Amino acid sequence: MDDDIRGYYELGLERDRLTQGYSRVEFERTKELLRRALPAPPARVLDVGGGPGAYAAWLAGQGFDVRLVDAMPLHVEQATELAGGRFSAVVGDARSLEEAEGSWDAALLLGPLYHLLEREERLAALREARRVLRPGGVVVAAAISRFASLLDGFLRGLLDESGWALVESDLAHGEHRPAGRSPELFTTAYFHRPDELRAEVEEAGFVFDALFGVEGPGWWSLPDVPVEEQVLETVVRMARAVEQEPAIIGASAHLLVVAHRAQAG
Repeated sequence: MDDDIRGYYELGLERDRLTQGYSRVEFERTKELLRRALPAPPARVLDVGGGPGAYAAWLAGQGFDVRLVDAMPLHVEQATELAGGRFSAVVGDARSLEEAEGSWDAALLLGPLYHLLEREERLAALREARRVLRPGGVVVAAAISRFASLLDGFLRGLLDESGWALVESDLAHGEHRPAGRSPELFTTAYFHRPDELRAEVEEAGFVFDALFGVEGPGWWSLPDVPVEEQVLETVVRMARAVEQEPAIIGASAHLLVVAHRAQAG
């Protein structure tokens, strides 16, 4: 793992992120989409890159049999504490999973694709997810939108000359490489175009099912502070209304693709 990526996550910011500010839209919408995509509990779900365990804990509470895998020991420690015995958590690499072939009903990649800058590495992670799925098993993979830093930079007031240089680089080739280690600027990452995410999933051998914009076009109007529940509900409703509209999907901070392993392979 890149030292900057490791250093960023060792700050511990991820543990509470999904409960704060506009990230609450990401959390609520991702759970909503998972409810539609996943098989019924007690299906076995492998949460690859599951971080401190927010989704694993929620899924375990829904009756799923969950194992979390993450490259960061801190995240695995936090997830184990959160689990309280309801799910397991282990350190591992999305590109080389220590799981038997065809042993899981569903696989989540709600983070690994962010930090694999090379296409072949992203394909390796997707192919590993396919390998461990049973025929017909579902993968749900997230990516950061190519346009996220442009919108987030405007929201946070970061579009000075250096901010613009970073955004223009992101837009040109998708590789987000902020100088130094400023949490405001995230960390080394790859930002996808919607059609590119679908193409990678299909190249990895999956049968494509659907592609969604997670937060919709309203997330960037929310301040990074607590907001009224009614406002949050409106933004979520906006996202739902245009979640598969090709002209708007990229306005979301995150993209979510759903696909499955073919029954015959």
